[in-house]
Amino acid sequence: MLIGYARTSTVEQVAGFDAQVSALMAEGCERVFQEQVSSVAERVQLEEAISFARSGDVFTVTKLDRLARNTQHLLEIAERLEAKGVSLKVLNFGLDTSTPTGKLMLTMLGAVGQFEREIMLERQKEGVAKAKAEGKYKGRKPTALAKKADVLALLASGATKEAVAKQLGIGVASIYRMLKA
Repeated sequence: MLIGYARTSTVEQVAGFDAQVSALMAEGCERVFQEQVSSVAERVQLEEAISFARSGDVFTVTKLDRLARNTQHLLEIAERLEAKGVSLKVLNFGLDTSTPTGKLMLTMLGAVGQFEREIMLERQKEGVAKAKAEGKYKGRKPTALAKKADVLALLASGATKEAVAKQLGIGVASIYRMLKA
């Protein structure tokens, strides 16, 4: 059985998400697990997909970065799949771990992908530092601070800090910072 897994980091990435699902369906995936969550967050659908896979199945993704956050994570997932007798297929590379060459390429491409990401983040930091030095960088708008009135009202009504944070979609630490200021 071909099992597909599609992921984007945010719900705003609709086009990329739809493209992944379409590509997996076109490949012949009988079941496609989907989620829109950061690679560092808990990924329930990924765990369900791995649990669902059986010996002889092919776990299919469109790109490596949709599956794993770094080389170590990629290799951990590949080992889990291999232990179950499941091969991994990455569509954009035409990679299939059912062959020794595919296993070698997976490791190499995972390392190159992680290197590429680290270089991009380094350039991003340099760009932000330059913009700050030129007075052009304002940073992101503080989202929790905009909800201060709601936080104070809910706390005054007797709600716990944890309940307020959950209801407003902010961190508990943000509430403590508001109260401290």
